[in-house]
Formats: sequence, C-alpha cells, structure tokens
Amino acid sequence: MKVDSIKLNNFRNISSMELEACDGVNVIYGENAQGKTNILEAMWLFTGCKSFRGAKDAELIKFNEDFAKISLSFSDNVREKKSQIIIGNKKKSVLHNGVTLNSSAELIGSFYSVIFSPSHLSLIKDGPSQRRKFIDTALCQLKPSYAQKLSLYKKALLQRNALLKDINLNSGLYDMLDMWDDQLAKYSASVIFERIKYIEILSRYSSEIYSGISEKKEEFSVAYSREADKNVSVEDLYLSELENIKKARKEDVIYKTTSVGPHRDDLNISINSFSARSFGSQGQQRSCALALKLGESEIIKKITGETPVALLDDVMSELDEKRQDYILNHITDRQVFLTCCDPSQVLRLCGGKSFLIKGGVIN
Repeated sequence: MKVDSIKLNNFRNISSMELEACDGVNVIYGENAQGKTNILEAMWLFTGCKSFRGAKDAELIKFNEDFAKISLSFSDNVREKKSQIIIGNKKKSVLHNGVTLNSSAELIGSFYSVIFSPSHLSLIKDGPSQRRKFIDTALCQLKPSYAQKLSLYKKALLQRNALLKDINLNSGLYDMLDMWDDQLAKYSASVIFERIKYIEILSRYSSEIYSGISEKKEEFSVAYSREADKNVSVEDLYLSELENIKKARKEDVIYKTTSVGPHRDDLNISINSFSARSFGSQGQQRSCALALKLGESEIIKKITGETPVALLDDVMSELDEKRQDYILNHITDRQVFLTCCDPSQVLRLCGGKSFLIKGGVIN
C-alpha cells in the first residue's frame, strides 16, 4: 500500500494543501499547532475509521468555512485508486474510484494504515481496559465474526449482571443463573480463543520490531494475562470458563457483578522480564507502544497481503538518537509518514522526503 498524494481543502487549519509523497519515509516537521497531525488525521479517515483524535465531523471543517474536502491518491498491489471525502455541516459525501458510497465505513478494506499517536502510550501506562480495547479493535477490523462474538458476550454479561442486581429481591431468579452462566461461558470461550491466537502472533512480530528499535539490547514480550496451551480448543476454554464462573458465583451474588471473564483480562507487557508499565522509562514505554502498533501492521499484512502505511505522530519524543535513527532509516519495508518538531531530526534522514509546515502551509 502506497500513498501518492493527498489534497486538503478547509481541513482543520489548512486552507489548501497538496502533499506528494515518496515511497519511503516522509517527515512532516514544524512547530506545534501548525497542522502536522492534521495531515495524518486526514489520511487515517480513508481507512473508513473515525478520527483517532476523537473529533466529530464538524470539528474537521476550518473555522468560518462551510465544508472540508480531502482527496487521496494511492495504490495497492493491484491498481491505483482515488478516494474523496467531503464533510459538510450537515452531511458527508464519500467517493471511491468515482463511485458514491453510502458512508465512509464502506472504505474499510480499500486503504490499510496503522496509526501511532501519543494517546497510544495509554496501552502501556493506563489500566487493562485500554489494552483490551486495543486487542478488540484490531480483531474486529480483521475478523468481522469476532465483532459478533464480542457483542454476544457483552449482551450475556449485561443480562447476568442485571440478574445479579435483582437476585436478592427475588430468590426465584437464582435458578436462572445456570442458563446465563452457560451462555456467558460459551461466548467467553470464543472471545478468549481469538484473543489468545492474535496475541501469540502479535508477540512474535512485536518482539522482532522492539529488538530492532533497541539494537537487540532489550528483550520485549507481550502475553495474554491468562495462561493457556497454544493448542487449546474453544471447547476446552468453555469448560474452564464455566467452572470459573460457578466458583465465583457466591462472590458475584454478594457484589452484584460478574468477577471473571474476558472483560477482566489484560496484556502483560514486559522489558527484560520486568513490567513495562511499572519499570519502563518514558522512551522504553514509547518504544513498546510503537512495537505493538507496528506488530499490528505486520498481522494486517499477513492476512490481507497489503502492507499498511505507517502514520507516526510525534513518535520521536523521548527517544534517544539510536532509537530515532531506527525509525528514520531502518523501517524500509513500508511507506511511513511521521511528524516531529525538531528540525535537527530531519538532518539525520538518509533518503526519504521532508516537508516543513507553517500555519497550515507546506513550505
């Protein structure tokens, strides 16, 4: 997958801009609030996903303008493609290769990309919910069937929790727990099975990437919080989950909530066998998050055959020169767009292309 050019009109602080990219590393640099991240955000929208900054469509339109328009020319392994998104105050129109689409979600599968932004440091620094979200989001994009399994699990969890809240008021409801325990164990097993398989592959790719970032001086590992044999079956997991749920029933009734299941699971991320969250430096934690995101990219490549474009926002901060050099000059198997503030970092770029942005204008 390769971006040839992107055009922006009235997008955020950018009135009019066209950026023609090279096949390798494209560095967009300049002071804060000049529009660097806006360019990456515009590219990301062509994946069919919402803004990685959580922005609503109306917030993407330049102040005092009626619409924003972004156009992307890119190519995959087969052909050249063109997509366009026009965002108005009340509606949005999307075109792909001249065909009008019903929504930007229909772009999913046309343009593959992975995004790293400072917010992704929450993968390392924050609680388990962020790491579960990372796994689930990745799996939902790759396997629509997983999204259905996760939805069924969440519905069963809500039903069981509702039952637990009312059970003290009506003891007759206690007999219904067997049915919901069985349903929850069934859907839990499907979710856990997919997560285990995904993390097994992610661990291998991410470890290789982190080894390159650290010049093989540090060992990175990521593992699912529950131990399971790599050959475990869905049926094995079902039986195990059902047993765990029944063991926790007494406590669940007391506290009126389900205490076991994939909604409580986590990822264990380590550097040299120590917790990256508890003991990692700022640079190490950033390197871990980057390794996970690039590992995600490798899985997309394995499944789709397309190498996603890497969008790296403010990735260089808090990294030493050797780690920065790896990002600038040693990610050679894909197209990269990265933003930074320090112009001295651009001087170390061997090949590639750099763009200075000031006030929403490429100079």
